[in-house]
Formats: sequence, structure tokens, C-alpha cells
Amino acid sequence: MKNILHAIWVSLMIMLLCAALAGCEHKAALAEEAKPTIVGDAITFPAASPALKNILTEKVAAPLDRELNIPGRLVWDEDRTVRVFTPFAGRVSKIVANVGDKVVKGQVLAELQSPDFAAAQTDARKAQSMLKLGKQALGRVKELAANGVAAGKDLQQAEADYANAEAEANRATARLKLYGDSQNIDQRFNLVSSITGTVVERNLNPGQELRPDQPNAPQFVVTDPARLWVQLDATEIDLRLLTLGAPISITTNQYPDDSFTGELKQIADFIDPLSRSLKLRGVVPNPERRLKAEMFINARIALTKNEFPTVSEKAVFLDGMQRFVFVKTGPETFTRRGVKVALDSINMVAAQNGLKVLSGLHEGEEVVITGNLLMQQMVAAARMDEDVLSKTVKSAPAIIGKDEVQAGKSGAAIKPASNPRSAATVLPSLKPMLFNLAHVK
Repeated sequence: MKNILHAIWVSLMIMLLCAALAGCEHKAALAEEAKPTIVGDAITFPAASPALKNILTEKVAAPLDRELNIPGRLVWDEDRTVRVFTPFAGRVSKIVANVGDKVVKGQVLAELQSPDFAAAQTDARKAQSMLKLGKQALGRVKELAANGVAAGKDLQQAEADYANAEAEANRATARLKLYGDSQNIDQRFNLVSSITGTVVERNLNPGQELRPDQPNAPQFVVTDPARLWVQLDATEIDLRLLTLGAPISITTNQYPDDSFTGELKQIADFIDPLSRSLKLRGVVPNPERRLKAEMFINARIALTKNEFPTVSEKAVFLDGMQRFVFVKTGPETFTRRGVKVALDSINMVAAQNGLKVLSGLHEGEEVVITGNLLMQQMVAAARMDEDVLSKTVKSAPAIIGKDEVQAGKSGAAIKPASNPRSAATVLPSLKPMLFNLAHVK
């Protein structure tokens, strides 16, 4: 009786064990059905897989117009700017123009009392007197020489004296006209503007002593703010992309919704040795005077159209030293593919326009932009499992079945099973064995 109860207990345990193994096998089969299939670099998801809802794709775009983004600042247009310095030492007696005043060419900005200017006036007056005297002396000598009274050398000397007096008079008069023609010797010198524009800087006060050799700022700065210069600092790699006359679109933090159009006028012939930057200069019209000098700006320089398609930067990822994307090759199939993209300053700055694809993709193909990193992990894990399995199969003994036993009896070599045996195959062979063990006392 005791043996019968023992056999029944063992049988129940065996049945429970078989049921558990069968349930595990069934769950494993369901899990296998929900998992995607990975073959090489291709991943195929089941049609009802919820993972497909989290995978977003985007088409490879056609070649786009490119633009180079460079920070810079606005400065006065030096072709329309004059810095007024005094050429004579003197004292400021009157200030006529102030910052913000509009002036015309030749308008007085300030008055100085200058003994040096008075000396220049005196020199011009003396030179005119010597010229008049020399002319009279030459006339007398010519008259005497015509009557045979004066010698020829006296005539030559008179002519030379007159020529010297004329040259000195011309020099003194030209100098006086350069700084202001004045008939009276009054020591009053006027600082005047040589262009029509706006006074943007004043650096003198009433009663101030000025000297031309003082290393100070100019007394006045007059400019035309209707046009400004744009100073830009480009990188060395941008040099091959720049051309004179390229249009420039300027934006500022002060006017975030507006842009101003300019033109690239100059490219430096050297690289700055300290900053390793390339100096650029453009011009921008400013008729409404909304832009101000020394304002920081962002300039976009239009370049030639890109000849390569572009792809979103979200689609490209690194695996080692190679860049890859996942391309949609079927309704639920995605294949990993190596690509080569250009990582120059254009694509790094204007990333919203995508990366320039040099090879590996064609216009119109769909690439994964969300979920590609997860798929990369799945591919990497599958490859790792394959490597581990191959090493295990080589090192572990084979599961021998009837065919293998017969081959062993005949002396043939026993080969490892090409397909590992599943639980469904092993359990039927174990049941008789366990039943026999139950009857052992």
C-alpha cells in the first residue's frame, strides 16, 4: 500500500512538471510571435506590434539652398565717415554742432583761437606782397634791358626772384585755402565738416586747449548712417564657400521678426593669427536708421545650391567610427545602412535644414528618426546572441538521438545538431523514464 501511494505521488509530481513545462513552452511561443525578426541588419516587426506606433520616419529631402550663419557687428561706413582733427594748436572758443545734428559739407562744427593759424595767414599775406614786389622789379629790369641800360644777368636774376615769389605765394595761398580762406588775420580757425551727414561723436569742450600732435580721439565724427558696414568673422573652412557679391540677410535681437538685406563686399586676404578667423565685410542699407553702429547681428550668407540630398540629423547615429541610418524597406521592415554625411559648418549651424548626404541614401527614401537607437540595440543584441550561441555549440556535446546512436554504432562521426532540440521534443522521451523511476522501490 505504501508503494502504491508513493507511485501515485510521484506520478502527480511528474504530471505537474510536464504541465509546467508545456505552459512555459506555450508562453515562450507567444513571446516569440510578439518579438521582431532580425536577419542580419534587417528588422521585421509583426503587423500588430505596438512598437510600430513609436517608430517615426521621414523622407530624404531634395537638395536645398544653403546659407552660412556668421555672427558679426555693425560699424560706420568708412567710405561715408570723416573724423575731424585740428591741424593747428589753439583754444576752443565756440562749439557750433552737437551729437545728432545733421550737417552739410563745409558747415562749421567749432571755432578755435589759434596763433598757428594766424601765422599761416601772415605767411600767405607776405607771400602775396613779395609776389607783387617781384613782379614790379621784373618789369623795371625788362624796361632797362630793352633800352640797353641793364645787364643780361640782372634780367635773369629778376626773373628768378619773381618765379620764387610766385611759387611761395601759391604755396601759402593753397595752404590757407585748405584750412579755410580768410582775408583777415584774426587767429580764428573753423573746424568744418568735409561731408554731408550726422554728427555722431564730439570730443571737445569750450576753452579746451588742442594740439595736432595729441594722441586723442577726433574732435568730431561725422557719418552718413543711411548705410552701414557689416563686419563678420568666418572660419577657415568657410573660405571655399564665399564669393564676393553674395546676398546677406541680417537679423538682430532688437528686431527678431525683421530681416535686413545686404551684400558681401570684401573677403580678407589673410587669416587672423590669433583667432584663426577670416574677416569679411559687407554693406547694408539703413534708410530708416533702425540699425545702429556697434550692434551685434547674425548674418546669413546665401551660397550656391547644394547638389546632395539632405537627411534629418535625428536619423543619423554612430556605431564605432561609422554612421548609420535605418531605412524603411518594407511595410514593417527596417534595414540598417551605412551613410556618409558632410559635417561642415553649414550643416552644423543650420541643422534644421538637415545633413548633406554624400553617399548611402537617395532622395525620397524613408529613414527612421524616432526609435532608431532602440533598433540599433536590438541588432547589436542579436549579433551578440549569435556569437555566444556559435561558441556554445562548438564547445558543448551534442544531444544524441536515435539517428546519432545508430551512426555511433556504425562508426560514423557524430555531428552536432544543426537545430537545438526544443522542450516539446525532449519531454516525450522523458515521460517513460520518469514513470519507470516511480516504480522503483
